[in-house]
Amino acid sequence: LQKLIHLLQATDDPLIQEQALITLSNSAAFSVNQDIIRNLDGLSVIGGMLSDHIPKVKEKALNALNNLSMNIKNQEKIQVYIEQVCRNVESAPLNSDLQLAGLRLLTNMSVTNDYHQKMINSIPCFLRLLSEGTERTQIQVLKILVNLSANPAMTRHLLRAQV
Repeated sequence: LQKLIHLLQATDDPLIQEQALITLSNSAAFSVNQDIIRNLDGLSVIGGMLSDHIPKVKEKALNALNNLSMNIKNQEKIQVYIEQVCRNVESAPLNSDLQLAGLRLLTNMSVTNDYHQKMINSIPCFLRLLSEGTERTQIQVLKILVNLSANPAMTRHLLRAQV
């Protein structure tokens, strides 16, 4: 895992980055690896890939963070990327794999009320995706909206959202 993280930092080759991110994502299926990746500062390395200009690299980084977000301590570190993920979702092509990867991460990050405030500005986008997206996109958006609606502090923001 350490070598994969170093490889991500050392290369500019998008194909190598994609493969390293896929491997880290698969490794994150095991809770012990989630802790190891966090302790090796892998979350910030993977999070840095969200700024990459290549959509496939961003997508693979989102998938890795999604798997890593199944851990509460990791969520504390990943939450700094929520607003960037929301921007990626808004700017990604409609129904793209990139957009869906971002929505899946936001779904996991919205399971608890801890990070809902960071998603407020994206509520209009979520509602737009609900009306314009394919069934896969709609289901993912609905999961986020259900999670947000379970928080009484979000009621006003959900009802006032301009669509």
